[in-house]
Amino acid sequence: MKILVTGAAGFIGMHVCNALLKNGKKVVGIDNINDYYSVRLKKHRLKILKDFKNFKFIKADIKNKNKLKKIFLKEKFTHVINLAAQAGVAYSLINPHSYIDSNIIGFLNILENCKNNKIKHLIYASSSSIYGLNKQAPFSENHNVSHPISLYAASKRSNELMAHTYSHLYNLPTTGLRFFTVYGEWGRPDMAIYIFTKSILEDKSININNYGNMYRDFTYISDIVSPIIKLLNQTPKKNLKLKNLKTFESTAPFRLFNIGNNNPVKLSKMVDIIENILNKKAIKNLRGMQKGDVPMTKADTRRLKKITGFKPNTPITVGIKRFIKWYKEFNKK
Repeated sequence: MKILVTGAAGFIGMHVCNALLKNGKKVVGIDNINDYYSVRLKKHRLKILKDFKNFKFIKADIKNKNKLKKIFLKEKFTHVINLAAQAGVAYSLINPHSYIDSNIIGFLNILENCKNNKIKHLIYASSSSIYGLNKQAPFSENHNVSHPISLYAASKRSNELMAHTYSHLYNLPTTGLRFFTVYGEWGRPDMAIYIFTKSILEDKSININNYGNMYRDFTYISDIVSPIIKLLNQTPKKNLKLKNLKTFESTAPFRLFNIGNNNPVKLSKMVDIIENILNKKAIKNLRGMQKGDVPMTKADTRRLKKITGFKPNTPITVGIKRFIKWYKEFNKK
């Protein structure tokens, strides 16, 4: 097994690589190290990975078709985990073209190379954002997701449709993972828990959307990594059927899974938890809903549990405590 992990310098990418490397797997990581957020943070993540002898890093952008083709031909991967993407709902309102470049063109290049190089299994990141205007809860993989409300969400739903097409046409095994608000050590600086922690410590105000009356299915990073590792070896088969669960029936080797904590936390409560751990009050700027935002997310994880035997379950108090400990140590450097 030789695994390509794209977005290796990213939050989830770094943790996935680390877990694979500790398990003795050969891993090649690629990343373009862009400046969407702190390059320093990305370089520190890579430094951890480069300590492993079974890790190789290549600086590359998945939207560079020719370079990606050469990497696939030279390295001869057996499996691919595509975590490279332009993330974030708010940023998609400011710079929409970057989402097409990375999430559509880049993903097409991944699919083409997986097809041409007979990759045994492609796992790729989707997002809970694809549920958009869906009002049924918990969010199920069987729900209608044809009404996204951000370009980011639309691009991730497009990934799922593109993957199914390649699974159907070329018998390429693909697994899409709908991540629900991932947080933890080495997390992204554009995520709420990171922003709130940093701002409170620096005596800066924090913007609390929908006056704190939003609910998010916060999912701790290890609860994301564990099912990815489990699913890597569980290649999708044609005509997959899950007893006692309504499931999308496809003749292609194609699967979708929610990965979430199945336990939404109110935004105002999340702020309280951070305040209690820091022993410091936030300066709060309460405001209404923002464009592209949704009032609540909650993952139906029955399908994930059925296939992997795993259900994310880290309590948010535990996860935030670990994040804050890391944040303070990292920012002493």
